[in-house]
Amino acid sequence: MSISLSNDDVESRPDVAMVHAEQLVKRFGDHTVLNGVDFDVQRGQVVVVIGPSGSGKTTLLRCLNHLEKIDSGRIFIDGKLIGYREQKGRIVEDTETNIALARSQIGFVFQRFNLFAHKTALENIIEAPIHVLHQPKGEVIERARILLEKVGLSEKADAYPHRLSGGQQQRVAIARALAMNPKLMLFDEATSALDPELVGEVLKVMRQLAEEGMTMVVVTHEMGFARDVADHVVFMADSQIVEQGPPEQIFDDCQNERTKTFLSRTLA
Repeated sequence: MSISLSNDDVESRPDVAMVHAEQLVKRFGDHTVLNGVDFDVQRGQVVVVIGPSGSGKTTLLRCLNHLEKIDSGRIFIDGKLIGYREQKGRIVEDTETNIALARSQIGFVFQRFNLFAHKTALENIIEAPIHVLHQPKGEVIERARILLEKVGLSEKADAYPHRLSGGQQQRVAIARALAMNPKLMLFDEATSALDPELVGEVLKVMRQLAEEGMTMVVVTHEMGFARDVADHVVFMADSQIVEQGPPEQIFDDCQNERTKTFLSRTLA
């Protein structure tokens, strides 16, 4: 593990990028999934990551909240190194308690909804704030009802997941992530498991979050969403960031042949 820590590491402050990752390398056995990736997200920015399957997009997201350990490089969230800490001048893996605390500030919405099948929509949302953040149950329930209303599901508070459509389950999953009051939201193909007619209701919620200034990193194949909502688009291929820039640059004036080929097939 070759992770360095400079002497000018910063505490949380408004002028620091929400995400700063440099020279990330991640391997699974002999297969390199991320190969020297540099990645930055500013506060309030919506960064959309696109690219072919197997290019490293999901792995990048999972590394950002330390669900996957990197092999080299370093990641700062809100100015603080995630997953590691300095000890006697060396960088070592952080404690599970500190990692869990850092991860609790990063919302993650997965392809599959991962709801507790034996709990209602409301119970799914209040689980972590009560048991992880130890917040008062009454306040958590009140906030959960507000979040259900926000995602258009106030009437589904007492419904179990099997009684909800895929789009409704994913909106509950978004509300569950928001209940932790995260500083950063990660979306990993949040609509890919949905029937086409249900995609729009989830994208609507994501658009609303973007309009409200939530810092978001979104991996998606929804090119319309990327073009309309992203502040910055990152194209990944072959374990690297190949090209990045404002959506109008990537979609209308991309320079890399790999990007052009991908978009010509995706947008055809």
